[in-house]
Amino acid sequence: MLRTSFTEVFGVEHPIVQGGMQWVGRAGLAAAVAEAGGLGIITALTQPTPENLVKEIARARDLTDRPFGVNLTILPSINPPPYDEYRQAIIEAGITIVETAGANPAPHLPSFHEAGIKVLHKCTSVRHALKAQAIGVDGISIDGFECAGHPGEDDIPGLVLIPAAAQVIDIPMIASGGFADARGLVAALALGADGINMGTRFMCTVESGIHDDVKRRIVEATERETELIFRPLRNTARVAGNEVSREVVRLLDGGATFDDVRELVAGVRGREVYETGDLDAGIWSVGMVQGLIDDVPTVAELIDRIVGEAEEIIGSRLAGLRADRHSA
Repeated sequence: MLRTSFTEVFGVEHPIVQGGMQWVGRAGLAAAVAEAGGLGIITALTQPTPENLVKEIARARDLTDRPFGVNLTILPSINPPPYDEYRQAIIEAGITIVETAGANPAPHLPSFHEAGIKVLHKCTSVRHALKAQAIGVDGISIDGFECAGHPGEDDIPGLVLIPAAAQVIDIPMIASGGFADARGLVAALALGADGINMGTRFMCTVESGIHDDVKRRIVEATERETELIFRPLRNTARVAGNEVSREVVRLLDGGATFDDVRELVAGVRGREVYETGDLDAGIWSVGMVQGLIDDVPTVAELIDRIVGEAEEIIGSRLAGLRADRHSA
């Protein structure tokens, strides 16, 4: 068993997190991760209303009695969701862990902490991680440039970002972006993280509710088959390479505005991909790590494999490299 400051503070068995994913982070997947000893996350805004979120939390509790969390992603919007109502629903449902992402979570921290909720905040830079630590979050999820979704605008990969953050972050920190197996977990621990967050890898499991054709595509794809959209708008997002994402890149590189691509990138179209398996129906998030994924295991099989192989790497392979062992 691998014990870190993350497992101790957040009360989970293994230092493995299934981060919040729009349209993917639902009760079945989150409960399966929790039951296997990791931290499963339900994505609040996947649910159309706070009332629906409460029902989804109840569904997860029917599947596991282990702790799981809820993601609350706070983004600027012309018509923002009722964040305060979602926050209150999370509190009243008795959730003990919240993953925040996007904008500064400071307005929500007093209410969460008063309710005894620990907050894990996702950051894409060292400066943002330091700010989150300063305002009182309980843990950091640091996202390298390899990640699916929004990697920020600094383009710093995990190999540099993780140890840079580890030098200045004193609270538990997990690494995100490019993790799929035991090798990644051991590497993250060696770089100074206290665990890993996996999104794309958990998308490709039996309990993941997305269409099987999407899972098959992830297994088939290489690390080169993603696109970075919205770069000219400085709102970069890493998504699957398909007809739609390539057209968005072409249009924006040619001087188009967001209004010109709004219909192409509509969230309802991305949701259709996950529900129908039509890979060109819209844009959908996936990380470069898809190049390391070659099967669709159950969540329990995946977590058991990662933890078992990580212990083997640490206790046997790496220990065997020590010169004093060879000379003894």
